[in-house]
Amino acid sequence: MKLALAEAEAAAARGDVPVGAVLVDGDGRLLAAAGNRVEADHDPTAHAEMLVLRAGTARLGAARLTECDLYVTLEPCAMCAAAIALARLRRLYFGAYDPKGGAVEHGPRLFDQPATHHRPEIYGGIEEGRAGQLLRSFFQTRR
Repeated sequence: MKLALAEAEAAAARGDVPVGAVLVDGDGRLLAAAGNRVEADHDPTAHAEMLVLRAGTARLGAARLTECDLYVTLEPCAMCAAAIALARLRRLYFGAYDPKGGAVEHGPRLFDQPATHHRPEIYGGIEEGRAGQLLRSFFQTRR
């Protein structure tokens, strides 16, 4: 999660919402790391989770990441949660909960829906204080 937080800080420094993600294989080896690039890339789908999933599948040459784990600093949104399910990730670890835009423990609770093909193991609240503070600080400076 420390690397994901560093990626979130880098995203904030370039003007993107400070969310970072890290994808590791079953042995804990780093496959990909990224921070949000929505503003930098002018791409509404350039969330940190999407970027590491794309990089991980490209690196492994497979559409499924069944033995991989994702660490992300914020509870994933509906788009990212759906991509996580489609990628068949083994585990999802996230930092701050997101009552407004989250789709794992809040909102649509995507992994609890009968049409969702896969539910990873989910562990929320990891480094929640630090992840939440990054987000609060970022948005306070923009208000």
